[in-house]
Amino acid sequence: MSSGRGGTESSGSGDITRTLDLLWDTGPRPSRGPKPGLTLERVVEAAVEVADRDGIGALSMRRIATELGTGTMSLYRYVPGKAELLDLMLDRVQRASEDPADLGDGGWRTALEALGRATLALYRRHPWLLEVNQSRPILGPSALDGMEKVLSRIKPMGLSDPELLSAIIMIDGYVVGAARTQLYQEEAERSSGLTDAQFWEAQRPALEKAMNSGRYPVLAGLSEDTFGPDFDHFEFGLQRILDGLETFVARRSAE
Repeated sequence: MSSGRGGTESSGSGDITRTLDLLWDTGPRPSRGPKPGLTLERVVEAAVEVADRDGIGALSMRRIATELGTGTMSLYRYVPGKAELLDLMLDRVQRASEDPADLGDGGWRTALEALGRATLALYRRHPWLLEVNQSRPILGPSALDGMEKVLSRIKPMGLSDPELLSAIIMIDGYVVGAARTQLYQEEAERSSGLTDAQFWEAQRPALEKAMNSGRYPVLAGLSEDTFGPDFDHFEFGLQRILDGLETFVARRSAE
């Protein structure tokens, strides 16, 4: 998928062993570079800043070096290449300090509800995440910390372990779709120069003619606020997913 900012990147496409060493700090320390204060942490932060600002398509070792005011070769003291750097970026944005994801004090439903909202906020802060194929992630400390936190809260659902994981995947899949729709809407507004209201206003004459033709009686009978901006489609969908899980959990506990 591409949002118009660049092509799709894939996690786990670099040197897996080297990436894991960097994530878990189990490999050799990089030799001191010529630029004082330059660290692996700063390299990753600069990469995230570039991706946040200009999209993943703008990410390159040369661009990051320019941002840091150093030579491109200096970066290779800290990270083997762009593929490994991407996996470090993915783990970086999942840190608790970046994504606190307060799961509340309630039960499993409260936790999954909070997870859905926090994940949407994460994609809003870092839209480039939607341009990364994360079907095979490299699991670093931040990713595992987050998974441990969520699983510990939803374990009382009484489901099997694969079902618990599927519940998390279900929420994430829904959020990804919603976040992608929001991103597309915003990029369409930027690229066209038309606000959402202006876009639909331009179609009003043709649509009114179609509605008055009698060909679309159900559509013509919809209330005026049907397509208005006040209805929270994300929250409605999230709650219905949780309703379904609640019904399933109740049925499972009754077996």
